[in-house]
Parts: sequence; C-alpha cells; structure tokens
Amino acid sequence: MITVVGAGTGGPAGVRVPEEAALVVGGRRHLDAVELPEGAERVVLGPLAPALDTVAAYVAEERPVVVLASGDPGFFGIVRALAERFGPERLDVRPGVSSVAAAFARAGLPWDDAVVVSAHGRDPRTAVNVCRAHPKAAVLTGPGAGPAELGAALRGERRVLVVASGLGSAGESVERVTPEEAAGRDWGTAVSVVLCLDETRATGPARTVAGPAGRPAGWALPEAEFAHRDSMITKFEVRALALARLGPRPGDLVWDVGAGSGSVAVECARLGAAAVAVERDADGVERVRANAAAHGVDVRVVHGEAPGALDGLDDDPDAVFVGGGGRELPAVVTACARRARRAVVVALAALDRVPAARAALTGAGLVCDGVLLQSSRLAPLPGDVTRLAAANPVFLLWGVRPPAHSEGVCE
Repeated sequence: MITVVGAGTGGPAGVRVPEEAALVVGGRRHLDAVELPEGAERVVLGPLAPALDTVAAYVAEERPVVVLASGDPGFFGIVRALAERFGPERLDVRPGVSSVAAAFARAGLPWDDAVVVSAHGRDPRTAVNVCRAHPKAAVLTGPGAGPAELGAALRGERRVLVVASGLGSAGESVERVTPEEAAGRDWGTAVSVVLCLDETRATGPARTVAGPAGRPAGWALPEAEFAHRDSMITKFEVRALALARLGPRPGDLVWDVGAGSGSVAVECARLGAAAVAVERDADGVERVRANAAAHGVDVRVVHGEAPGALDGLDDDPDAVFVGGGGRELPAVVTACARRARRAVVVALAALDRVPAARAALTGAGLVCDGVLLQSSRLAPLPGDVTRLAAANPVFLLWGVRPPAHSEGVCE
C-alpha cells in the first residue's frame, strides 16, 4: 500500500510516519519536520515523474511507501497522480483539513456554494474570470498568480479579497482587502488561498448540491424576460444558435458588443461565463444593468462605441457576440476577430452587410460559416384558432479560431 498523509493546514508538525515505511516521499519542509523510521529512504518532491518512478520500484517489491502532502491531498493534490499511476485500490489516504476549508472557516462562511479554482502552475485568466462571474470563489495561488495579480485583474470589480497566509501556523494571517489594495502589495510566498467575495451575496440559501449554482434549466429565454426598447433585442431563436456557437462556460470571458438589452451577455453569465457588455447608448447601459440584476448575474457594462471602446478592455475574450450593424461593422468585427481566442458570432438583419462581415472574419484567420434564420411563431386569431406569424429573417455568421496546425479558411 501507499499511505498518503495530509498534514492539514497546521503543517507537518505532529504527523507520525508509520514505522513500517520503507520509503517516505514529500516536500523538504515535510520531511525535515517528521521523524523517519530507521532505514527508510527519503525522496524530496521536485519533478513528479522521477519521484513516481521511485515509488513504482518500491511498489513492485511490495515495500511500504508513505507520501506526505499539505492540506487534503485528495483536493487538487497528489492523490490524483498516484491513483492514475498505481490505481486507487493501492492508496490509503489520510486527509488533513484543506486550505480552502480553513480559509472559509476563518472568514466565518459556508463554502458548499463556492467555486474553487487552481491557479497554481496554470494561466491565471481562468481564475480571474471565475472570480468575475461568481459571488463566492476560492483561488489556490501560485507564482505569478497570487493576490497582487488577482487584484490587478479585478480592479473596479465589486469584490473583496480575503487573503489567507500561513494557515495553521504561528504566522497565520487572514486579511480582507479590495482588489486595488491587493494589487499594490508584495504578499511574499506564504499565501495559502485567496477568497474572492461579493459580500452582498456571500451567504446564500441552503444548497442541495455543492458547488456553484447549477446550469439554468433553460436558455434562449423569451424576449419578455428582458427589458428592451422597441423590440430591439436578439430574438430567442437567434440567441439559441448564438449561444451554441459561443459556447460560454465557467472560466470563459465573453464580450457582447452592441449589447442593446444585454440579453446575450446575461445568458452567457447565467451559463457561468464572465461577461462584458459594450453599449453606446446611456439608456441601453442602464437597461443592461437592470437585466443583469433581474437575473441575478454579474455583467460588466462598458459605455462606449465599438471599435474604439474595445481598446479599453485589457483581457482578450474567449468568444464575442456582435449585434447591430452600421458602417463601422466591418471594423468592429475585425477588432473582435483579432482578439477572440475561440469564436466570434455576428447577427445581421441587412443582407448588404453580410459580405463585409464575412470578409472581416476570414481576414482575421477565422474559419467562417453561417445561416439565414427564418422562423414563424404561433399567434392567436379570433375564433380560437392559430396562425403562423413570420419573424424578420436574420443572418448569423460565426468564425472559429482554427487549431494551430490547421491551414486555410473558407473563401
């Protein structure tokens, strides 16, 4: 058996290594703090592969192995790698308290409704977008993805960061700061976890299923679910296909450019993505904010006209929806297509604008496709009968970023 011992947030002090252990694997801090059985070999964890190879040699000889880890080793820890290599049936896991559980305990908050994301050794943009989209998130930090970097990315957001350092140690520190305050400090290397909270929604109702709020029961909501002006809203039939091509998911950033009512941004946020709505009209800005509030989601609203307004958005989006039209449409689509990491979707009512929009997508290196959507809805007639009422046709174009090895785009 491989015994995996989680030291908890108090560190390795007090951890006892089983006497029968022939090999003890762990970080230098853990190994230096425990008493090893006589004759046991020790391996300091650095690169994981060589350590696993040494473990495999002992397992093949049926010699007992002990692995020391921080916190709960089954929560973003070494248990995954060990189970994949040796099988879960060989593991005897003895967990400690995870840093996330301890941090929420220090903050006096339940965490069955929190989103937990690791930025350790990963691109921090996923963690940042989760923090933007959800009212309660925990970020496992790492070099280049600590409180200062998170704070810098979240400037202006309605969030409080709870920075937990040295949990369980004599030097434990738990501080509440704004993103701006976090960005301006050197936090050192002792940070365990950062909680990102919208304190107005940090304590929600009791949950049945742990984790963030589940996916909505439906999407492509009826237009009546949104405040809009003179039916200037992306119709639900169009929105359904647009959402399918945008593919919003937790950790994504989606722009809704020419947002109008913000229906697309709101729907993307309901599906877990961070959403930014760009709208030129002041009354439209307030309408987007009202619709986001009505649906209980966070949408950042930028008051300005594209493409110029896009220059102030520092983070490149995963996907972009472009609504509306006008003479600036090709420039808007080009600006969005150059920055989109995955896809751009464009809705058009005017046939004349389709070639320019398509050229803008393909010119930016995206693989382009599209459809003309024509729908008729059931409508009542006198005499308790029903007719079909035709909606205005809409062109929906989408451009998808090809894999790095792909060549060519549609002509």
